[in-house]
Amino acid sequence: MSLTFGYLYDFRNPAQWRREWAGLYSEILDFAAWSESIGFDGAWVPEHHGAEDGYMPSPLIALAAIAARTRTIKLGSAIALAPLYHPVRFAEDCAVLDHLCNGRLEMAVAIGYRPGEARAYGVDFTRRGSRTDEFLEIVTRLWAGESVSFAGKHFNIENARVVQAPARGRIPLYIGGFNEKAIERTAKYGDGYFGNLDIVELYLDKLRAAGKDPASGRIRIQGLFTVVAHDPKKAMDELAPYFHHVNNTYGQWLNEDRAATGIGDEGMLKPMSLDDFKASGILSILTPDAAIAMFNRMLAKAPVEHFMMMLPPGMAPERFKAYAEVFAREVMPAFR
Repeated sequence: MSLTFGYLYDFRNPAQWRREWAGLYSEILDFAAWSESIGFDGAWVPEHHGAEDGYMPSPLIALAAIAARTRTIKLGSAIALAPLYHPVRFAEDCAVLDHLCNGRLEMAVAIGYRPGEARAYGVDFTRRGSRTDEFLEIVTRLWAGESVSFAGKHFNIENARVVQAPARGRIPLYIGGFNEKAIERTAKYGDGYFGNLDIVELYLDKLRAAGKDPASGRIRIQGLFTVVAHDPKKAMDELAPYFHHVNNTYGQWLNEDRAATGIGDEGMLKPMSLDDFKASGILSILTPDAAIAMFNRMLAKAPVEHFMMMLPPGMAPERFKAYAEVFAREVMPAFR
């Protein structure tokens, strides 16, 4: 079965490895363009706000820069925080970006789980789900070329239209989430699910409940803590500090409102020491053969179309190229 691969770029600049911003951005863009040249299929940018390490707050801006440097690779958000956008502006910006990259844009959105981000944007965190439902209805209708008037609880718009509406009728839209309500939203509005493998069966069930063919659902899995190396022990020593930073920052954010994630306490990232992180198994460093076996097991469970890893923040992209090269040379050919 075919499976494509890509990297997530969060453009972080952690204090312990802090560099000049323009240079950091330039090197990440260089890496994204280089990844296309060796066969990777996706470049994805997430979104968070007010993070001390500079986590990318403007994914569409970063994606425009990647679009200008690439020709064939798919690109998109992973994810954009839907409640923080006005739907007309989002629909327009994405439509323009889709034309700039010649139809390569594939967006993913979710409602978010950090209360402080909503407050910073003046959005009621407790109503972000219903706000997102209205957002999705408006955006998808605008992308379909409709002139949209809408009177809702969150948005009131009159005769909105996207002149640059995508020729495809819509930009592929993935929706992320972990609880039943989120997956119902995904089945209703989305072209596919973005998230974790253990949620896929619920997504397929919700497609059936919505009267849709489960075979039509597209599935994109994130494996941000997955790396391939010939010497996993040596790689662990080199890479663990950077992925440890990722683990601990996500763990701190999840602690802000654990109920808001929709997945409870089990299996969630938690702040820990570097030694504990190394021993935790969270960072999965596999040999090429072990990675191929793992992906085959994944495909046996669900029709996954794309697997997303990450460029670890803080590590010079040039140093990480060796790991990407091993993956491209020894893993990807098994899924072409």
